Amino acid sequence: MPNARFRTTIGFAAFCLTIGGTSCGFEDGHDAFAGYTPHERYVHGLRAAGLDETALGKDWISAASRALEAPISISPPYSEVSYMDAGEAGAVGYALNLRRGEKIAARFNLDSDTTYKVFLDMFVMPTGARRNPVLLASADTNSNGIEYVARRDGDYVVRIQPELLRGGRYTITVEVGGSLGFPVEGHDHASIRSFWGDWRSGGRIHEGVDIFAPRGTPVLAATDGTVRSTRPNNLGGKVVWLRDALGRSQYYAHLDSQVVRRGDRVQAGDTIGFVGNTGNARTTPPHLHFGIASRGWFDPMPALGAPSGPAPQFAGDAELIGSVVRASADRTRIRTLPAARSRAVANVERHTPLSVIAGVGRWFRVSLPDGSSGFVESRYVEPANQPIRSELVANGALLRESPIPTAAATDSVVAGQQVHVLGTFGGSLLVQAPSGRAGWLVLDM
Repeated sequence: MPNARFRTTIGFAAFCLTIGGTSCGFEDGHDAFAGYTPHERYVHGLRAAGLDETALGKDWISAASRALEAPISISPPYSEVSYMDAGEAGAVGYALNLRRGEKIAARFNLDSDTTYKVFLDMFVMPTGARRNPVLLASADTNSNGIEYVARRDGDYVVRIQPELLRGGRYTITVEVGGSLGFPVEGHDHASIRSFWGDWRSGGRIHEGVDIFAPRGTPVLAATDGTVRSTRPNNLGGKVVWLRDALGRSQYYAHLDSQVVRRGDRVQAGDTIGFVGNTGNARTTPPHLHFGIASRGWFDPMPALGAPSGPAPQFAGDAELIGSVVRASADRTRIRTLPAARSRAVANVERHTPLSVIAGVGRWFRVSLPDGSSGFVESRYVEPANQPIRSELVANGALLRESPIPTAAATDSVVAGQQVHVLGTFGGSLLVQAPSGRAGWLVLDM
């Protein structure tokens, strides 16, 4: 824990960075870091103040990297109520897989009246020869959220990090859905009967999806955009090409008729034509062939994906988040995800202490005494504020931060004193000393 003087120094710098971005120390209000993300601006501010060379400053910068190296795997929709200790330099990464065309929305809210900076950043993780995560989008407390449309299939990480010496409880929500509206009025995915990759005559591959509907059903612009062409062709018959704000070319084919012209600006939901079977579809029932191209055709289904729906809200005791609990049953399972069918990473015995980091639905995200982590159902834990028994310490002993003989000492007890046992793990006891402090008593094996 930093001393009071160090806290004051860091606190002043954090305050300076909070109220002025990184403008503190620059003359005439000139911002030398224009164009940088809020997180990058804050790091530059730490360096300008020399705080990146302090122990806590180094920890804060390192925590940002560790959150990308060892993120928590999640399956959207996901919402958790989490806690960060203001006395520690923390950051959390949430890893998920996205398909090209899907849109992610990540948002957070501070469960506090205190205003301070929290940084939210999104990265695509490296593949092949690429070694470094690529920053895609950023936000801070001023906007509280990120929305991003995936440009490729891959693994992504959303990172959240409060400024130095700030913390407390917060809620983060991650939802994933399509980036486009459905292009046929009154219909949904149940009307899609031919998919990307299906075989076609002449050895062709179907580069889109076919949405079947009665002739004359309105075809709708899937997003805002500009009509690039309505010139007919042999395969598509009467078509509309629409360019959207992301540079994607949307292709609407086999139309019975078009109601837009080249150069028209349209909004999502505007009628651009009507379902038909022109072109090479004249022997098939009326339908819309819908495709998307951007440096080549790609599967439009993720972009047309239905919203994932609201994430399950935390249903447990929020007061336990940020505290130590203990397993209330023998062989309590710790799992990789907040789902009963996910893989168990550990089976812990009754009275094993668990540090509660977050609450997700009916689950707690916890850290075990050995540093591993996972999810446990909230019904299988209990508060660890009442002792399970007392223990007489025959010889003087040190209490430590963790059940490791070399861990830093937090307190000591003298020979003949009694301690209250709050939990057990392997050959060690989590105890409360006569001083009222808690720590680990490492027993001889």
